[in-house]
Amino acid sequence: MQPIKTVAEFKAEGKEPEIVFWVGCAGSFDERAQKITKSFAKILQHCKVEFAILGPEESCTGDPAKRAGNEFLFQMQAANAISILNGYNVKKIVTACPHCFNTIKNEYPNLGGNYEVVHHTQLIQDLIDTGRLKFEGGAFKGKKITYHDSCYLGRANNEYIAPRKILEALDTELVEMKRCRKNGLCCGAGGAQMFKEAEQGTKEINIERSEEALATGASIIASNCPFCMTMLSDGLKHENREDHVQVLDIAELVAKAKDL
Repeated sequence: MQPIKTVAEFKAEGKEPEIVFWVGCAGSFDERAQKITKSFAKILQHCKVEFAILGPEESCTGDPAKRAGNEFLFQMQAANAISILNGYNVKKIVTACPHCFNTIKNEYPNLGGNYEVVHHTQLIQDLIDTGRLKFEGGAFKGKKITYHDSCYLGRANNEYIAPRKILEALDTELVEMKRCRKNGLCCGAGGAQMFKEAEQGTKEINIERSEEALATGASIIASNCPFCMTMLSDGLKHENREDHVQVLDIAELVAKAKDL
């Protein structure tokens, strides 16, 4: 993988990137989610997309604080992010985290941050549609895969098509879970639940969702969110199936198919 330039480096050269890749907290610091970040960056480089990251200037969008009820902290974090983005005259942002996607797209405009925001599955699908990303052969041809709709990409932003079209382009056998699309079940990480233990006396949602995925007989669970990735992986461990079923992000599937 080639070195990735920051927006500041682009500015120093008197240029602007085609798009800014908002990496997110998980994609930056979580060891598992870092693999998603690298896979997506490799795809962008392969397709010769001129992109940049904020690097050390990127901070949390404030989503966890807002969902946990700390509106004051959210507005502080959002104001800081918006100030930096506006300072660089950023127009288009892509992120591999639906939480960041939803916050920047739907929450930031009320605070002075107006950008075109796309999720990484939407951008990958656009690269396929425009011929910038092509697949020869089929690394996943006929592979039985089930897809988990994350809440913030699905129900919150009504995006169900792009991820499935990518799986179709990979020539996989998509087997839907009983609850999918607008009726999909949360992975259990929403509302800042990612950072706390489940309440006593209730079945953990990520275990219930993992059981639904396992019931499809798929050997791969495709996801589009680092939070979902963590919850579903933990669910598989609870069921002692982590050695038999993989949880892979859409970007990882694409990168593997292209041998990137």
